[in-house]
Amino acid sequence: MNWLSKLTPPGVKKIFTKRDTPDNLWVKCPKSGEMVFHADLAATLHVTPAGHHMRIGPDYRLGYTFDGGKYEMLETPKVVADPLKFKDDRKYTERLKTARAKTGMDDAMALAVGRIEGIETVVLVQNFAFMGGSLGMAAGEAFITACEQAVDRELPLVIFTAAGGARMQEGALSLMQMPRTTIGVQKMREAGLPYIVVLTDPTTGGVTASYAMLGDVHLAEPDALICFAGPRVIEQTIREKLPEGFQRSEYLQAKGMIDQVVHRKDMRTALAKILSVLLDKKRSPTKALESA
Repeated sequence: MNWLSKLTPPGVKKIFTKRDTPDNLWVKCPKSGEMVFHADLAATLHVTPAGHHMRIGPDYRLGYTFDGGKYEMLETPKVVADPLKFKDDRKYTERLKTARAKTGMDDAMALAVGRIEGIETVVLVQNFAFMGGSLGMAAGEAFITACEQAVDRELPLVIFTAAGGARMQEGALSLMQMPRTTIGVQKMREAGLPYIVVLTDPTTGGVTASYAMLGDVHLAEPDALICFAGPRVIEQTIREKLPEGFQRSEYLQAKGMIDQVVHRKDMRTALAKILSVLLDKKRSPTKALESA
């Protein structure tokens, strides 16, 4: 308490009480440090004036992707909540409860079907806000369900990845999801249906080592971190400074790992163009038979 506070009469203090303000009223841009009014971000698809693509959840992602923000949510299978009875400083069940309360989701994957510039498409979104988007049994089952739904409906599949890797609380059961998800991708291949991956910040670990790198086409948002092991781990291992922008979207595109870096405002159009080309190739033999 300073000397001025001591001299201020109690009645005056009540008149000038501090008003509570929401914690999320302003958002700091990680790229420029600029404070951005939260309400303004919706109009720019959550991209700051400096061009930084903020991390967004499934609600925004699906709304930005589908025509008119209209889509149908699809159910994903339920799994055993805590198969290993895992506990570190907190019980795994408690961590799940906290993540579910924070995100309003049962796990890290959201599955929906709708139209992208008129093209009916199954879309799967990985939510980094749910325990770092980590790949566990629930996420693995959701991915396989997405593939099965796409095959049954004869539709393309688009996935937006965002993950810190496998979920350590499920041990080997989470690592098993890596080969299991590749089976889902193989089903898409056998059906001749497009599988498009959109890599968002960050996509790392076992997710990068499995379904995130198995797409027919790989798109990425600007400056997204995409890797298996993070840059800090690599620098500590090799004891050398990494190149500027190492493991970021633009660097990986230059090295041929990514097909195209796409701004969020252009993503729907880019997806529609790619899907129209791939679906036309798939359907061309049928068209040829019809014309004959």
